[in-house]
Amino acid sequence: MTTAPAIELRTFTTLDTVRGDLLDVYAEVRAPLLHLPNYAVTTFGERLDRHGTEPGFTAVLGYADGHPVGYAYGNTIEHGDRYWQRTTPAPTEKYTARPAVALKEIGVRPAWRKTGTARRIHDAFLTTREEPFVTLMVNSAAGDGKVHALYESWGYEDIGQSQPSASSPVLTVMIRATRRRAA
Repeated sequence: MTTAPAIELRTFTTLDTVRGDLLDVYAEVRAPLLHLPNYAVTTFGERLDRHGTEPGFTAVLGYADGHPVGYAYGNTIEHGDRYWQRTTPAPTEKYTARPAVALKEIGVRPAWRKTGTARRIHDAFLTTREEPFVTLMVNSAAGDGKVHALYESWGYEDIGQSQPSASSPVLTVMIRATRRRAA
Protein backbone atom coordinates (compact mmCIF):
# COMPACT_ATOMS: atom_id res chain seq x y z
CA MET A 1 0.00 0.00 0.00
CA THR A 2 1.30 3.44 -0.86
CA THR A 3 0.57 6.48 1.24
CA ALA A 4 -2.22 8.71 0.01
CA PRO A 5 -1.81 12.44 -0.22
CA ALA A 6 -3.87 14.37 2.31
CA ILE A 7 -7.61 14.22 1.89
CA GLU A 8 -10.36 16.16 3.59
CA LEU A 9 -13.22 14.03 4.89
CA ARG A 10 -16.67 15.62 4.78
CA THR A 11 -19.86 14.19 6.28
CA PHE A 12 -23.32 14.78 4.81
CA THR A 13 -26.76 13.80 6.11
CA THR A 14 -28.72 14.90 3.05
CA LEU A 15 -28.20 14.38 -0.67
CA ASP A 16 -28.92 17.90 -1.88
CA THR A 17 -25.33 19.20 -1.89
CA VAL A 18 -23.45 15.96 -2.54
CA ARG A 19 -25.50 13.98 -5.08
CA GLY A 20 -23.47 15.17 -8.08
CA ASP A 21 -20.15 14.27 -6.43
CA LEU A 22 -21.46 10.80 -5.57
CA LEU A 23 -22.59 10.20 -9.16
CA ASP A 24 -19.28 11.44 -10.59
CA VAL A 25 -17.16 9.19 -8.38
CA TYR A 26 -19.49 6.23 -8.88
CA ALA A 27 -19.25 6.55 -12.69
CA GLU A 28 -15.46 6.32 -12.54
CA VAL A 29 -15.36 3.58 -9.88
CA ARG A 30 -17.81 1.33 -11.74
CA ALA A 31 -16.74 2.29 -15.30
CA PRO A 32 -16.03 -1.30 -16.43
CA LEU A 33 -19.54 -2.38 -15.35
CA LEU A 34 -21.69 0.57 -16.46
CA HIS A 35 -23.04 -1.39 -19.46
CA LEU A 36 -24.79 -3.80 -17.06
CA PRO A 37 -28.30 -2.71 -15.99
CA ASN A 38 -27.64 -3.04 -12.25
CA TYR A 39 -24.52 -0.85 -12.45
CA ALA A 40 -25.76 1.86 -14.85
CA VAL A 41 -25.37 5.39 -13.49
CA THR A 42 -29.13 5.99 -13.84
CA THR A 43 -29.87 2.84 -11.83
CA PHE A 44 -27.37 3.91 -9.17
CA GLY A 45 -28.97 7.38 -9.11
CA GLU A 46 -32.38 5.83 -8.47
CA ARG A 47 -30.97 3.71 -5.61
CA LEU A 48 -29.12 6.72 -4.22
CA ASP A 49 -32.28 8.84 -4.25
CA ARG A 50 -34.18 6.11 -2.40
CA HIS A 51 -31.38 5.54 0.11
CA GLY A 52 -31.08 9.28 0.71
CA THR A 53 -34.63 9.38 2.06
CA GLU A 54 -34.22 6.39 4.38
CA PRO A 55 -33.67 6.79 8.14
CA GLY A 56 -30.17 7.60 9.30
CA PHE A 57 -28.75 8.41 5.85
CA THR A 58 -25.12 9.54 6.08
CA ALA A 59 -22.44 9.93 3.42
CA VAL A 60 -18.74 10.53 3.94
CA LEU A 61 -16.71 11.77 1.00
CA GLY A 62 -12.98 12.27 0.70
CA TYR A 63 -11.79 15.33 -1.19
CA ALA A 64 -8.31 16.18 -2.50
CA ASP A 65 -7.76 19.70 -3.77
CA GLY A 66 -11.53 20.21 -3.71
CA HIS A 67 -12.27 17.18 -5.91
CA PRO A 68 -14.07 14.07 -4.62
CA VAL A 69 -11.87 10.96 -4.63
CA GLY A 70 -14.06 8.46 -2.78
CA TYR A 71 -17.20 7.92 -0.76
CA ALA A 72 -19.13 5.68 1.59
CA TYR A 73 -22.78 6.00 2.43
CA GLY A 74 -25.44 4.07 4.26
CA ASN A 75 -28.41 4.22 6.57
CA THR A 76 -30.08 2.59 9.54
CA ILE A 77 -31.92 -0.71 9.09
CA GLU A 78 -34.34 -2.16 11.60
CA HIS A 79 -35.54 -5.68 12.33
CA GLY A 80 -37.87 -6.64 9.47
CA ASP A 81 -36.20 -4.26 6.98
CA ARG A 82 -36.18 -5.57 3.40
CA TYR A 83 -32.39 -5.70 3.65
CA TRP A 84 -32.74 -8.46 6.25
CA GLN A 85 -35.75 -10.06 4.53
CA ARG A 86 -33.69 -10.66 1.37
CA THR A 87 -30.76 -12.19 3.30
CA THR A 88 -30.56 -15.99 3.30
CA PRO A 89 -30.22 -17.65 5.61
CA ALA A 90 -32.09 -15.20 7.83
CA PRO A 91 -29.61 -13.45 10.14
CA THR A 92 -29.74 -14.26 13.84
CA GLU A 93 -31.40 -12.05 16.44
CA LYS A 94 -27.91 -11.07 17.57
CA TYR A 95 -27.71 -8.88 14.47
CA THR A 96 -31.34 -7.85 13.98
CA ALA A 97 -32.71 -7.30 17.50
CA ARG A 98 -31.42 -3.71 17.46
CA PRO A 99 -30.99 -1.32 14.56
CA ALA A 100 -27.86 -1.84 12.45
CA VAL A 101 -26.22 0.34 9.83
CA ALA A 102 -26.14 -0.86 6.24
CA LEU A 103 -23.11 0.42 4.34
CA LYS A 104 -24.85 0.66 0.97
CA GLU A 105 -21.91 1.80 -1.17
CA ILE A 106 -18.22 2.47 -0.86
CA GLY A 107 -15.96 3.44 -3.71
CA VAL A 108 -12.63 5.11 -4.44
CA ARG A 109 -11.43 6.42 -7.78
CA PRO A 110 -8.86 4.06 -9.36
CA ALA A 111 -5.97 6.51 -8.88
CA TRP A 112 -6.65 6.48 -5.13
CA ARG A 113 -6.87 2.72 -4.65
CA LYS A 114 -4.27 0.94 -2.51
CA THR A 115 -3.55 4.18 -0.65
CA GLY A 116 -5.64 3.59 2.48
CA THR A 117 -8.24 6.09 1.30
CA ALA A 118 -11.13 3.59 1.28
CA ARG A 119 -10.32 2.53 4.83
CA ARG A 120 -10.12 6.14 6.03
CA ILE A 121 -13.51 6.93 4.48
CA HIS A 122 -15.01 3.69 5.87
CA ASP A 123 -13.73 4.37 9.37
CA ALA A 124 -14.89 8.00 9.27
CA PHE A 125 -18.34 6.76 8.22
CA LEU A 126 -18.45 4.39 11.19
CA THR A 127 -17.58 7.18 13.65
CA THR A 128 -20.91 8.80 12.73
CA ARG A 129 -22.89 5.71 13.76
CA GLU A 130 -24.46 4.57 17.04
CA GLU A 131 -25.68 1.15 15.83
CA PRO A 132 -23.84 -1.88 17.27
CA PHE A 133 -23.33 -3.60 13.90
CA VAL A 134 -22.47 -2.57 10.35
CA THR A 135 -23.39 -4.76 7.40
CA LEU A 136 -22.58 -4.60 3.71
CA MET A 137 -23.05 -6.65 0.57
CA VAL A 138 -20.22 -7.53 -1.79
CA ASN A 139 -19.96 -9.28 -5.11
CA SER A 140 -17.51 -12.02 -4.12
CA ALA A 141 -16.19 -12.08 -7.70
CA ALA A 142 -15.27 -8.37 -7.63
CA GLY A 143 -11.58 -7.89 -8.22
CA ASP A 144 -11.16 -11.66 -8.46
CA GLY A 145 -12.14 -11.92 -4.79
CA LYS A 146 -9.84 -9.14 -3.59
CA VAL A 147 -12.70 -6.85 -2.51
CA HIS A 148 -14.24 -9.59 -0.36
CA ALA A 149 -10.82 -10.35 1.15
CA LEU A 150 -10.31 -6.65 1.89
CA TYR A 151 -13.57 -6.50 3.85
CA GLU A 152 -12.54 -9.63 5.75
CA SER A 153 -9.28 -7.88 6.66
CA TRP A 154 -11.40 -5.02 8.05
CA GLY A 155 -13.17 -7.50 10.35
CA TYR A 156 -16.29 -8.35 8.35
CA GLU A 157 -17.64 -11.91 8.36
CA ASP A 158 -19.98 -13.63 5.90
CA ILE A 159 -23.50 -14.23 7.23
CA GLY A 160 -25.48 -15.02 4.09
CA GLN A 161 -26.40 -14.05 0.57
CA SER A 162 -28.79 -11.62 -1.04
CA GLN A 163 -29.97 -10.67 -4.50
CA PRO A 164 -31.37 -7.14 -4.06
CA SER A 165 -32.91 -7.01 -7.54
CA ALA A 166 -33.44 -9.25 -10.54
CA SER A 167 -30.58 -7.52 -12.38
CA SER A 168 -28.20 -7.74 -9.42
CA PRO A 169 -25.71 -10.55 -9.00
CA VAL A 170 -26.04 -12.69 -5.88
CA LEU A 171 -24.10 -10.81 -3.21
CA THR A 172 -22.40 -11.96 -0.03
CA VAL A 173 -23.81 -10.29 3.09
CA MET A 174 -21.09 -9.44 5.61
CA ILE A 175 -21.24 -7.95 9.11
CA ARG A 176 -19.00 -6.75 11.93
CA ALA A 177 -19.25 -4.72 15.11
CA THR A 178 -19.33 -1.01 14.40
CA ARG A 179 -16.70 -0.37 17.06
CA ARG A 180 -13.85 -2.85 17.22
CA ARG A 181 -11.72 -3.27 20.29
CA ALA A 182 -8.01 -2.86 19.84
CA ALA A 183 -6.12 -6.16 19.87
